[in-house]
Amino acid sequence: MMEEYLKNNFEVDAKRPSEEALKRWRSAVWLVKNPRRRFRMVADLAKRAEAKRKRKKIQEKIRIALYVQKAALHFIDAVNRPERRNIPEEVRQAGFEIDPDDLASIARKHDINILESHGGLEGLSRKLSVSLENGISVSEISNRQNIYGVNKFLEKPARSFWMFVWDALQDLTLIILMVCAVISVGVGIATEGFPKGLYDGIGISTCIFLVVIVTAVSDYKQSLQFRDLDKEKRNIIVHVTRNGSRKKVSIYDLVAGDIVNLSIGNQVPADGIFISGYSLSVDESSLSGESEPVNIDMNRPFLLSGTKVQDGSGKMLVTSVGMRTEWGRLMVTLSEGGEDETPLQVKLNGVATVIGKIGLAFSVLTFLVLTARFLVEKVMHGHFMKWSIADVVNILNFFAIAVTILVVAVPEGLPLAVTLSLAFAMKKLMNDKALVRHLSACETMGSATCICTDKTGTLTTNHMVVSRIWICGEVKGVDGNALKSLASEDIMKTFVNALFLNTGAEVVYGKDGKKEILGSPTETALLEFGLLFEKNFDARKQEFKILKIEPFNSVKKKMSVLVGNSGGGNQVFLKGASEIVLEMCDRIVGMKGESVPLSHEQKEDITNVINCFASEALRTLCIAFKDMEKSSDESIPDDNYTLLAVLGIKDPVRPGVKEAVKTCLNAGIIVRMVTGDNIYTAKAIARECGILTDDGIAIEGPDFREKSMQEMQEIIPKLQVMARSLPLDKHKLVTLLRKEFKEVVAVTGDGTNDAPALHEADIGLAMGIAGTEVAKESADVVIMDDNFTTILNVAKWGRAVYINIQKFIQFQLTVNVVALMTNFTSACITGSAPLTAVQLLWVNMIMDTLGALALATEPPHDGLMTRSPVGRNVNLITKVMWRNIIGQSFYQLVVLGVLLFNGKRIFKLNDQDSDATLNTLIFNTFVFCQIFNEINSRDMEKINVLRGMLSSGMFMLILASTVTFQVIIVEFLGTFADTIPLGRELWIVSIGLGAGSLLVAIVLKCIPVSMPKSTGIAVHHHDGYEPLPSGPDRA
Repeated sequence: MMEEYLKNNFEVDAKRPSEEALKRWRSAVWLVKNPRRRFRMVADLAKRAEAKRKRKKIQEKIRIALYVQKAALHFIDAVNRPERRNIPEEVRQAGFEIDPDDLASIARKHDINILESHGGLEGLSRKLSVSLENGISVSEISNRQNIYGVNKFLEKPARSFWMFVWDALQDLTLIILMVCAVISVGVGIATEGFPKGLYDGIGISTCIFLVVIVTAVSDYKQSLQFRDLDKEKRNIIVHVTRNGSRKKVSIYDLVAGDIVNLSIGNQVPADGIFISGYSLSVDESSLSGESEPVNIDMNRPFLLSGTKVQDGSGKMLVTSVGMRTEWGRLMVTLSEGGEDETPLQVKLNGVATVIGKIGLAFSVLTFLVLTARFLVEKVMHGHFMKWSIADVVNILNFFAIAVTILVVAVPEGLPLAVTLSLAFAMKKLMNDKALVRHLSACETMGSATCICTDKTGTLTTNHMVVSRIWICGEVKGVDGNALKSLASEDIMKTFVNALFLNTGAEVVYGKDGKKEILGSPTETALLEFGLLFEKNFDARKQEFKILKIEPFNSVKKKMSVLVGNSGGGNQVFLKGASEIVLEMCDRIVGMKGESVPLSHEQKEDITNVINCFASEALRTLCIAFKDMEKSSDESIPDDNYTLLAVLGIKDPVRPGVKEAVKTCLNAGIIVRMVTGDNIYTAKAIARECGILTDDGIAIEGPDFREKSMQEMQEIIPKLQVMARSLPLDKHKLVTLLRKEFKEVVAVTGDGTNDAPALHEADIGLAMGIAGTEVAKESADVVIMDDNFTTILNVAKWGRAVYINIQKFIQFQLTVNVVALMTNFTSACITGSAPLTAVQLLWVNMIMDTLGALALATEPPHDGLMTRSPVGRNVNLITKVMWRNIIGQSFYQLVVLGVLLFNGKRIFKLNDQDSDATLNTLIFNTFVFCQIFNEINSRDMEKINVLRGMLSSGMFMLILASTVTFQVIIVEFLGTFADTIPLGRELWIVSIGLGAGSLLVAIVLKCIPVSMPKSTGIAVHHHDGYEPLPSGPDRA
């Protein structure tokens, strides 16, 4: 019944939830004690809509500025162009000759005439005191930041601790209790005098103060964690030229005058002017809404912050940063409205609503029963018409108890526990090299049934070395002796030219003069190999003029460069995927270094060499070249190349990957390798990692594309490796797995073209080192160290979040049931409630804030990865949980009932304080039942709940704090909490009865619970508690 209600009203998708679903659950939420706190981490749809309107307005303005080319406007602009601003004195003194606003307007207005009026690129660089070759000096950075600003966007000021205190005070029930406390003080002083009349009111006020402070501290710490994560999410590493060498710096450290190096997939980090480059095109849709890529060259040299490099490479001069850019203004609107709430947050709002309704009914009934009994007693004693202040105090106490029952009954902490657990998990994952960009990804990863992973850098170390080479018809290993006799001097010169000129990497020198290569791991391996033959990289490059570059991308799988040589002709160098480059060749370098036609037999021999290298788990690349006549046509041909060499590059499997893959399989997660590499290389690595089994299928992307839907239905369940795949193949596989096979899919990606697959997957995992900014922006999680083991860690934390929340639900519902039933039953039978308002407020803090801190922040353990994934639509409150909740509630109600009705007789309480002693004993026993039940909730299935408890620092701290405060309340704060000190025997009884819940838990866990059956292509989803069969059983 409850689950049906939750599914109908509180179900949202983890990624891109519909507006209708978001509005539906908001309208279904009812009885919220503190909306400011409950909905703090929930998207504000009204604000979001307003921000969207603002964003569209800004984008429209930018679009008009960029795309509406009207001669009249240019004419008017030319005639009425305002006089250039006078250069402020502080700018001159700093050594610059251009006003910051003038500088910012150059790129923003896209007007070539303004640029020319400053003397073009050269004139602008002079005014900015920067060398276009060597960049700025590091010592100038602070000076430039003072004049032209820092590259940071306007952010809302961080909320102070006192704002969280104010939020906590907005709780309606606490406000009512504060009013009750004030009235209680007034009435108490009038009837009992000073200071005795203060005690009840001060007791309630002190408890409220404690609840507010603990709540505010918890919320404030969460906000600090999220702020750190947000800052890390926006941090981008940029390649700049400073002091004559290329460096990596944070986007926050970029200044006007910096020379930035751009390549495919980069985000343009600031507004600037194009200096030089090849085939550079950018996607400006994030700014203008126009999806058509824009070609950047000397005729259109303006680059805007926030746009993405779609193709080519180049250098730019930074002209404006931070809030002086259009992107800066747009970024302010992007954060408005907040992030979408997660499915668990929504579902727990539903649970809180259902329980809140039940709690309200019990609260009203308790008040009515207590008041009715009180009135009946007055009638029976003939005092109905005689009312005193004491009677008013009694009614007020009944009302306070009813309100406090409502405080306990509405589990406001449930939805907030999700936020707490996610914040804790995200912080820990960041320390473990995983940056979670979207909160929901943490949850969804716990349900992942399939991981489609790249090979290079994820399964392998990404530290590549050329280990084998085929050249001049011979295969040779790469060692000192073999290098001396690879080929003739002319051939080796051409070979080194091919490596040095056709590269996206760069050789730089550190302060200590040490040589370093900046570039992708493959490029680095090739340059390191080339440097064995020719030490001076820069000198060799300067001998040639680069005319055109076609950069590598994951679709073409090749890179080529057209250069003009000193002899007057042109030369093209080509490298790329072996079979693709081989098909473009019709000649080969022979045994003696001569160029000869490539025969069919030779082609087969070379193919065998490629396959042999690949079978040894080496990445294979072909190097080719073509001599051309000098021509005005600078297009790069697609055929008639001469094959120069085949290289085998070693990229070892990362340590621990095989064990991580095995853990995934034991956890019901199928690992599939999707790579652009040769199928033989892919199969060799997949076998080494334990991904490819004897009955598994390995297929190439082109073959996969040609399969019919029926064939795919048969292949995909056994598909373990896809080689030579295009990004579109990965997208198609992910879509089929999700839509046809109902899998929860995590997919890794690093390139710009991987963005659609990352967007489509349930969890997109971008690579932090090898990944482009476009890929990272489309992802839900960024794997900072590109390591597969880190992905496994994210899955483990995802499961921990889900199970921790279930533990907390089980714990809180048990407290709810017992507190409600005890007070209600007692009210009906005895006419009084054994748990006072102050005591119930303390219980509320134990089960709400402290319980969440203890249970929702438990770190994951290895046992989580022996269970199957949490299914897509399983019940949040499982049969296992209901068994434990009902069993523990029954035990506690029996214990408290026996104490309530027979406690005096059992413990021979006959003195004048017998009622107070009994009520204190009931309160103490109730609290210790919750303390031990908190320990029980650490594991819902296993009997040994103590394992690993000492290693959970937060849990032990909360447990110790709760026990300490309970002792203080009972022994020393009796005046305020309506307790009296208990003797040693009654303390032993309280603790013993509480500890009895541990024995009850053992009995309950021996009661079998049937699991719901469901189907899947690779795993069977259920609630996530039953360990998966392993070994022969799994087979």
